[in-house]
Amino acid sequence: MKKNILLVNPWIYDFAAYDLWLMPLGLLSLAAFLRKNGYGIHLIDCLRHSVQSSPLFHLQKQPRRFPAGHGQFFKETLPKPAPLHGIPRRYNRYGMTETELRGELQAVRKPELILLTSMMTYWYPAVFETIRILKEEIPGVPVILGGNYVTLCTEHAQEAGADRLVTGEAETQLPEILKDYLRNDTAFEVDSANLDSYPYPAYDLYERLEQISIMTSRGCPFRCTYCASYLINPRYRRRDPIKVADEIAYWHEGYGACHFSFYDDALLIDPEGMAIPLLEEIIRRGVNCQFHCPNGLHLREVTPELARLMIRAGFRTIRFGFETADVQRQLNTGGKVTNEHLEHAVAYLREAGYAPEDIGIYLLCGLPGQTAVEVQEAIKYVKHCGARPVIAEYSPIPGTALWDASVIASPYPIAEEPLYQNNSLLPCRSNLLSYEMYQDLKRETRMS
Repeated sequence: MKKNILLVNPWIYDFAAYDLWLMPLGLLSLAAFLRKNGYGIHLIDCLRHSVQSSPLFHLQKQPRRFPAGHGQFFKETLPKPAPLHGIPRRYNRYGMTETELRGELQAVRKPELILLTSMMTYWYPAVFETIRILKEEIPGVPVILGGNYVTLCTEHAQEAGADRLVTGEAETQLPEILKDYLRNDTAFEVDSANLDSYPYPAYDLYERLEQISIMTSRGCPFRCTYCASYLINPRYRRRDPIKVADEIAYWHEGYGACHFSFYDDALLIDPEGMAIPLLEEIIRRGVNCQFHCPNGLHLREVTPELARLMIRAGFRTIRFGFETADVQRQLNTGGKVTNEHLEHAVAYLREAGYAPEDIGIYLLCGLPGQTAVEVQEAIKYVKHCGARPVIAEYSPIPGTALWDASVIASPYPIAEEPLYQNNSLLPCRSNLLSYEMYQDLKRETRMS
């Protein structure tokens, strides 16, 4: 009989959370790797709520979902952790109920190993709670914890209760883990230098596929001071664009998926090598799908040709990282974009047929030393260029170049307690950019 492995995507515990095509892509990649090696696999995704199975279904407010695969999570209000008691906002668990999770764990065939992922550093209470429940319901089974939180806050994650921590990319470390815990050698292994050697993520484990997240690359060639991309994926690697198109066709033709999201950090970098041939291939094949880019595309790469291909290929949700219109701060944070890049890109996108409200421009709010005036000027500038400003609250991330300045600037002990790294708190706010000023700035982003 196949040895069975359980993979778990934990809840989100936070003041606010919204599903912008969020999928546990790394965990699904591990599931595909394990299946290629003959393991029986079972996935529990705590963020996917099946409230219809609850006897209280008609009494519960249902989350609003959209056909494109995004929308609200089901949520339940929880007691706030002690460090957050003074924050006058509700703290919620997003995803399935605890009863649902326990029921799924009781129904699953007992696994020989459990793999658990993690996301934001300040979501760690949900990880701790998930591990506690796993240990109660399936005692004696080793729990292996990986993901972004573990990679960025390794010492803190020692307290999670897992039997082993995995930092960085797990696919290349999995053979050693399987040998240590299950005494098994792996017949199939990936070539970490060749992303096309990785099997497609195991999306077929879901009963219903609202959308598919696709990665064309890992890492980023830029080193923006506020970003942890290079800490999570130190090497920038990219797939063959035709093979990316093959994967899109696979999920579309075989499973009926019509919405795809890209969570790459550098989808448009070197467009001649990836974006242009990919878009041309999507168009050539007549793939009738819609594509969404919530993670922030690079403005400097947009040309008239690329803009026309994007709209023809079906790119509907487009978001770009601009961060600030302040020239000095642009240079200080990495120099990936200039005001001229924004002006030219928006003009090309408008000429191609995108409306101003279609072109979302992320602006960071709450950087160390940033003022409300700086953010306000950026909002005005984005609107003047003909696009829609979208405020992205800054979250200080351990290990990034801005971390030390954030520790000094923050009124919270962010180095000791990851809960204070939560962007909902504006962790580096000051009297020059207070929470009240931030609320006013959010109102100013609305399109007139």
